[in-house]
Amino acid sequence: MAKLIDGKAIAKNIQVQIKQEICELKQKYSSFKPYLAIIQVGEREDSKVYIRQKERAAKEAGIELTLYKKADSITEDELLTAIRELNDNPTIHGILVQLPLPSHINEKIITESINPKKDVDGFHAINIGNLAKRNCIPLFSPCTPKGILELLKRSGIEICGRKAVVVGRSDIVGFPVFALLSSCDATVTLCHSKTKNLPELVKTADILVVAIGKADFIKGDWIKPGAVVIDVGTNAIEGKYKFSSMKYIWDVEFSSASTVASYITPVPGGVGPMTVAMLLQNTFESTKRFWQESREKKISLLSLKPLSPVPSDIDVASAQIPKSIKTLAEELGLAPNEFELITPTPLGEGKSTTTIGIAQALGAHLGKLTFACVRQPSQGPTFGIKGGAAGGGYAQVIPMDEFNLHLTGDIHAVVAANNLLAAAIDARMFHEKTQSDKALLNRLCPSKKGIRSFAPVMLKRLQKLGIDKTNPDDLIPKEIKKFVRLDIDPDTITWQRVIDTNDRFLRKITIGQNPTEKGQTRETGFDIAVASECMAILALSTSLADMRERLGRMVVASSFDRGEGSESITADDLGIGGALTVLMKDAIKPNLMQTLEGTPVFVHAGPFANIAHGNSSIFADKIALKLAGTEEDEEESGYVVTESGFGADIGMEKFFNIKCRVSGLTPDAVVLVATVRALKMHGGGPEVTPGKPLPEIYLKENLEMLEKGCENLVKHIQNAKKFGLPIIVAVNQFITDSSAELELIRKKAIEAGADDAVPSSHWEFGGKGALELAKSIVKVTSTAKIVKGDFKFLYDLDKSIEEKIEIIAKEMYGADGIELNDEAREKIQRFTNQGFAKLPICMAKTHLSLSHDPTLKGVPKGFIVPVRDIRASVGAGFLYPLLGEMQTMPGLPTRPCFYDVDINPETERIYGLF
Repeated sequence: MAKLIDGKAIAKNIQVQIKQEICELKQKYSSFKPYLAIIQVGEREDSKVYIRQKERAAKEAGIELTLYKKADSITEDELLTAIRELNDNPTIHGILVQLPLPSHINEKIITESINPKKDVDGFHAINIGNLAKRNCIPLFSPCTPKGILELLKRSGIEICGRKAVVVGRSDIVGFPVFALLSSCDATVTLCHSKTKNLPELVKTADILVVAIGKADFIKGDWIKPGAVVIDVGTNAIEGKYKFSSMKYIWDVEFSSASTVASYITPVPGGVGPMTVAMLLQNTFESTKRFWQESREKKISLLSLKPLSPVPSDIDVASAQIPKSIKTLAEELGLAPNEFELITPTPLGEGKSTTTIGIAQALGAHLGKLTFACVRQPSQGPTFGIKGGAAGGGYAQVIPMDEFNLHLTGDIHAVVAANNLLAAAIDARMFHEKTQSDKALLNRLCPSKKGIRSFAPVMLKRLQKLGIDKTNPDDLIPKEIKKFVRLDIDPDTITWQRVIDTNDRFLRKITIGQNPTEKGQTRETGFDIAVASECMAILALSTSLADMRERLGRMVVASSFDRGEGSESITADDLGIGGALTVLMKDAIKPNLMQTLEGTPVFVHAGPFANIAHGNSSIFADKIALKLAGTEEDEEESGYVVTESGFGADIGMEKFFNIKCRVSGLTPDAVVLVATVRALKMHGGGPEVTPGKPLPEIYLKENLEMLEKGCENLVKHIQNAKKFGLPIIVAVNQFITDSSAELELIRKKAIEAGADDAVPSSHWEFGGKGALELAKSIVKVTSTAKIVKGDFKFLYDLDKSIEEKIEIIAKEMYGADGIELNDEAREKIQRFTNQGFAKLPICMAKTHLSLSHDPTLKGVPKGFIVPVRDIRASVGAGFLYPLLGEMQTMPGLPTRPCFYDVDINPETERIYGLF
């Protein structure tokens, strides 16, 4: 008698092994969770039995399984939609549609719609095709054929060089078994029911696999003595039996075959259990593959061939052909549904350029998975005098023209939201002035088919007013008045209109001069778009829901004090918070771009660095950190280089005290960017005027002036050390810098407590020029691990508003104290009464000096910081004191950058952009 091949026992061993490996990986990586999705269409009894087997086996192995039941009547399009959703779900690693399907659904279309990377049944044409090719390995082999090979191998049956015959040519069993046996170097003949001389061919087989779907088709006298027989047949007697008690008949006549063969599989208990085990194995392998891809992202790099002298930024950028952003997104492991296709001198000292240079060095030259996170530039400076913020030279974000112009329209969305709110404020005051309480209620809550109701956003205002009613008709006159009248005091309005253009003549304007506005005129003005609180909120939001709440609670004015105290008026009081969120819903998605060397960059948000916190978005940082693998294994994770606002005394301080508080993230190191020319200016050098050539003294060696200017760098290093982080000074090197000057800066920086100070020539050579800087970052971050408690904020939020302002002024700027004028003191009292005293502080001051006075260079002493006003960005979550005169709308210079900008009408190539 033939020896039975116990598929049930072998399958059990495989499942135990899978379970053990899953447990080990889950212990090491908490987010490793294999997940299988099964779609069942209809209520076929056989399908239900098979699915129960899979559910039971998956549970025992530690694989999560969700069954999606669909009615027989589901359309093909509806089923395809359900599959697409599972394809796009990054937590799903395997998808199986239980066959057969109802006759009105094309099974081929359905199986081909499953992502080949999740096709754990192995039926997709890509997987079947790769199975058939000699030098290709499919992502998945079909479960039953794969199980047959495992049965043979685990039973110690030699395959190489043996003669195999496969009877049955289905895509599910016959053909894949033929391909798998061939790949194991067996000589294989594929037969079917119409094959001539079939008994003679079967007689030649050392290994016989039968999957023809005909009961007792293969007789014992057809079989070669000593052959191995694998019977895949499952033929159930139909008629009087329910499925649960059906009798199974084999494709091979077991009674006669078992007396001739050396090994034979029983039915059931042979191949069937192995099919389920292989499904689990395919799901486990898929999970490991997705997991590995998410951790070991392979970024294809772009070769860089620097020229000397370095051409203009636009020429450098235009000479590089970017790879498709779709390609980059796929290299980062993003699913199709996760992306959409589309103290310096006045000149700036290369913070953005250094950010990109570091990212290129880490990613393209040290092989580290690295993301840069930078702000989106305003078009104001782009066409003004400072230029864009794409970096420069051979350390740039590309395409730099798109980067510096409209990009995906995020800033336009901010403009639209901001100005809709501005229009709503003036319109509300106009309508309150010209209508009775009853008329206002009738228009705010109009009757529709005899029924009136509050809009959802109105319920927030009712709650704020202490009115516990949900029907407008239930309001008494006093409640109606409180509800419909915001009673805005025009003198307290802080909300201005914005435009993304430098236009000095919009700094102060008068609105409402047309006769239709019935004399409701007032003075107001425009700010640059990135000064809008909507932009600050975009950068600080942690989710769409968070952005909605922040936009709704923005305070735009106060009400008149009618003896009961004034009330802060919010965007939600105006009923507009939801609409603002709708306008900005796409803007919350970071923009994926690339460096000149092909490494990934997230470009997102661009809050005004003087008025707001001036940092790129929390959203971009968190996505980059997730893709870099920091959530699981810090030893193997990549790097995220995120850019703060300019000036370490303001940009860095706001990054830590505002952005880090909101995000809960702690940096591993600080990179302070310095240049020889900036430090010379702080050492007494002549004034630098944008648009004019640098004075000769900045282009020649002057160690005495530089050493004096290094006092400014020392102060910034001391400031950074107060937050408990390691510090690396990056000296952005210019061709006019001498080796003696660079060495002096390094010496002073190390003496001041910096962990390292490294010259970097990324502008001239790209990532290669920042290689030593990148190595220093790797060394410092790997040896100086930040533990909980090392990082600290500068002040406690529970301190008073005045105390927090004074701490920043003394600790960061070196001031002797602060001086509050009457308006600032009145604001402190008002904000305290309104419950805003525990917000962090966002100092609005010049970036050209440690003090409030841009003319005070070096490290000023003995000065008092004047605070002339304090304003509240309640939605963004901070108060911003105004120190000295701050312009929120820049003006155009005598010779703006736009003189040089033009386009070739034939090629559409832009030139003159820096």
